Amino acid sequence: MPTQSFTMALMVSYDPKDRYAVQRERMFRQDLKGRDITDPRVLKVMMEIPREAFISPQYQPNAYDDNPLPIGMGQTISQPYIVALMTQCLKLAGTETTLEIGTGCGYQTAVLAKLCKRVYTIERFGELTAGAQTILASLGIENVEYAVGDGSCGWPGEVIQFDRILITAAVPAPPQPLVNQLKNGGLLVAPVGEQFYQTLMLYKKENDRLTPMEICGCRFVKLVGRYGFHSD
Repeated sequence: MPTQSFTMALMVSYDPKDRYAVQRERMFRQDLKGRDITDPRVLKVMMEIPREAFISPQYQPNAYDDNPLPIGMGQTISQPYIVALMTQCLKLAGTETTLEIGTGCGYQTAVLAKLCKRVYTIERFGELTAGAQTILASLGIENVEYAVGDGSCGWPGEVIQFDRILITAAVPAPPQPLVNQLKNGGLLVAPVGEQFYQTLMLYKKENDRLTPMEICGCRFVKLVGRYGFHSD
């Protein structure tokens, strides 16, 4: 019953002047709740954050289609379902400090920032980081720290232990520096496998070791770095 009440509230509360309201509600109903996204906090945030703000005008008419879209530099914004699924796998309560590898356009960053205490995010391309910072600032999101560099090497500088780590690009295996920066009891979500096809994996760190669980097949752009894939 609480889920039904929540759904109805979302369906009737959007601004009728919002040109993307119908597409956003369809995404919620069909691509998220219509599949296996059940976390009410994740569903709420996915309805609140304007995905169209993170992509170029030429792709904005397709902002709520359930597929990835180009964002420049050979990178993509992930499909809404995958963003919601990866976020849901992190089991966020709102108190966590989370590391994101691959800022991209900042859409996944924004979702995490709404659900975590603080987000640290690393991106290889400074141009993408700058754009993400501008968009998140315009949305009033301030609980994010940004870095430019090799995300496979972990957060640079000060030693931080993270409650959650989300890798938004394909890796051959969880990079050891990231495993080291994950707290015992913490969760790490990543697409793991070959360059062109991966399995979305959820890991829990216990006694300094990762226990894996397979989620689903997926396909992400590769994470280039010392502990990721080599550049072409």
